[in-house]
Amino acid sequence: MQNYFSLLFYIKRSKADCNGKANVYLRVTVNSKRAELSIRRKINIDRWNSSAGKAKGFSKEAQELNRYIDIITNKIHKIHQRLVGENKTISALKIRDIYNGKEEKHKMLLKIFQDHNDQVEKLVGKDFAPGTTERYRTAKKHIQNFIKLEYNLDDIPVKDVDHKFINGFEYYLKTERNCSHNTAIKYITNLKKIIRIAYAHDWISKDPFFNWKARLKTVD
Repeated sequence: MQNYFSLLFYIKRSKADCNGKANVYLRVTVNSKRAELSIRRKINIDRWNSSAGKAKGFSKEAQELNRYIDIITNKIHKIHQRLVGENKTISALKIRDIYNGKEEKHKMLLKIFQDHNDQVEKLVGKDFAPGTTERYRTAKKHIQNFIKLEYNLDDIPVKDVDHKFINGFEYYLKTERNCSHNTAIKYITNLKKIIRIAYAHDWISKDPFFNWKARLKTVD
């Protein structure tokens, strides 16, 4: 997917201090979604060129501010280029956080699953039946045991869930847990919902279930 990406430096004239100076802000826009940050510099509102997004004139103050703006612009573009090169999901918030030194930590699969289950439990009797919450708890427990057996870990980043993981989990359910085909598919469908949540929140760049089809067997 092509990402529309732009930068805008601006001031908030209405919030100028008693000396007529206002903070300079940067707005990052990716696909119409914005993130803003202060660049921790001020300028007199009469010396700001809104259309250029820079200070007016050639005073020492103006030249220093404009050089600083150029440095920030270069850094932001490098962050954007790195994300494109790594084929990662790009958002204005992500670019801002990386610039601020807050590179996101990997979202963990079981943590997302537990947060989902906690929400489902609070909606029992409204949106969900008690049996639904029990099924999600059991599905999470099976995944937790599979991760421990297969990877010797307590949890894995949700981005590491791929076709190999899905097929391995199905095999685990049918062999180690002695689940029938249909029961195994139901637990995998529970996992699929968690992955869709991660995809919707941009925690993963692609859905490993994209080509996966649930095929239940007819039972006589």
